[in-house]
Parts: sequence; structure tokens; C-alpha cells
Amino acid sequence: MQSRYFTINDYPQGTPARELFELHEQELPTLGEGEVRIRNTWLSVDPYMRGRMSGVKTYIDPFELNAPLEGAAIGEVVESRDSAFPEGTKVRHMGGWRDIAQLPGAQLEPLPAFEVPDQAYLGVLGMPGMTAWTGLNRIAEMQDGDNVLVSGAAGAVGSLAVQLAKAKGGTVVGIAGSQDKLDWLEARGVKAVSYRGKDAAQLTEALREACPEGFDVYYENVGGTCLEAALNTLRVGARIAVCGMIARYNENTPSAGPGNLAMILIRRARMEGFIVFDHWAHYPQFLEEVGPQVEGGQIDYEETVEEGLERTPDAFLKLFEGANRGKMLVRL
Repeated sequence: MQSRYFTINDYPQGTPARELFELHEQELPTLGEGEVRIRNTWLSVDPYMRGRMSGVKTYIDPFELNAPLEGAAIGEVVESRDSAFPEGTKVRHMGGWRDIAQLPGAQLEPLPAFEVPDQAYLGVLGMPGMTAWTGLNRIAEMQDGDNVLVSGAAGAVGSLAVQLAKAKGGTVVGIAGSQDKLDWLEARGVKAVSYRGKDAAQLTEALREACPEGFDVYYENVGGTCLEAALNTLRVGARIAVCGMIARYNENTPSAGPGNLAMILIRRARMEGFIVFDHWAHYPQFLEEVGPQVEGGQIDYEETVEEGLERTPDAFLKLFEGANRGKMLVRL
């Protein structure tokens, strides 16, 4: 059986060029004992993948040049030498950026049994959803009545974070860009603030207007101007959960930190970065809490879908243009 897969041919400086990605084809080896062959149906692209294209080990190994890229995927088992995954089983795994994956059974997870579309386990009930839940509950220790600010609030992580925060009863403000994203947030009871065309002082003013009392929790997805403005609007004892800083992922040189970092001291705030994989043991707890709400329609989620394996690099690059609302996916 043939497998088509993407590689990168160099480690990019700045925003990756489309020409960095190459599509290859290979004959898969005979299935070994304990191995499973999966026909992928959905692929995930995520901002963290940009860090793996740097050639530098961070909290995860970098991608190898000219080797198949990796990422979360959903697929159906088409051949198996692992009794735990018979043919027809739907699974989640990390053999993405390809149409056919061949992996040890130990690297697969059967899809949970909630009545939701399969691809939800790459988004609202997958890593992005778990990231939103972890940042609010385990890192920021969100309490009933907390005022919560979320940057990147219409993305895969932020869009669930604002809804989980709304359920706690405080004022929730989401920072986003395009008008359709702002409208989506407002329709769900979230006060939406645009970052576009605003410097840190102007964004600070807009946030103070949206929530004059200030914020107990800031969920950080973006960095840059958003972080500087957020620091200006913290309440005493605020907690900041740092999930990502997408504004800086394509920078060629390190940029200066926010000039108002002293606000952490003044507001006696706590700022903590986290990697969701360090908390994956709590995934069943997240699923037990959030799964029924997604299944029952109490939680909304958005998807932006590109069609076909060939569009996977394009879907990835659009993440850095703010072109996605909710989870960016590729349907095969």
C-alpha cells in the first residue's frame, strides 16, 4: 500500500514559505506484529508545529528534515496485527500530515463514545479543548465569579476557554481580530474587543471599558501587544495562564518583553506557562466534564476546514494569518 506524506526541506527563518513543504509517496512495509495501518480521515494543524520547524529542541523534539511530519489525526483501521484495534476501529494518533499511517498499536487511542463528529476529538474534545480546560482550571485556578480575559478568543483553544469561563459567572472578555470573530463571541455573551489597529495603550483602554473592575484571570494565547494590555488591567492576585504566544512564533530575532512587566509585582499576580501534554493524565476528567456539554449542544464550537491532503501546508500557514475561526482541520 502506498502512503503520501509531507516533509519540510529546510528549517525556516520567519514565516515558512509554501515551498518548504514537499509531498512524497512511499510503499509501506509489511505490517509487523503489533502494528496497525490507518486510513486517515481528518488531520489537525496547530500553531505549536511552528516550533518543531525550528530545528531546536524545546519541550518536544524538532521535526527531522525530509522525514514525514507528525501531528494529530483521526482515522479508521484498515489492517491490523494488534487485537486491541481490529479493522474498522476509529482511532486518534499522531501520524498526521499523511493519508495512510502505519504505527504500533501502543501509539493509538480509540475514539471515546460521545455522539459527536469524529473530528471533534481533534478540537473541542481533543488537545485544544483539553488545553483550554487545563489552563483555566489547573493553572489559573479559576473560581466562580472571576473576571476572565482571553486572547485569541475565537481560535480552537480560546473559543472553548471563553465558554468555560462564562459558566463561572464573571465578566468574560475575548480579544479577536475580524468582525465575524467578534460577532461570534458577542453572540455567546462574551464582550469582544478587537486588537486590530490598536497599540498597547489603545487596547488597554478598550479592555478597561469592557471590564472596568479588571481581570482575575488572563488566558494568554498571543503575547505581544495583547500581553502588555492585559498586564495593565489585572486585579490584585490575578493569575495568568500562558498557553502560547503566536504573535512571536515567526520572529527572526527575540523581541523585547513587555515594558510593564512590573505590573505582575504591583498586582501580586502569578504568571505560569504550561504544556498540555504534562497534564494529559487529567484528560478523562476533562472529557467527563466537557464531553456531555458538547454532545448536548451546551458548548458551541467552530471549525475551518481545508479539503484534501495537498492543502495541509496551506491550512497550517493560514493559522498565522488569523484565517481560521475555531479549529483548523484538513479533511481527507
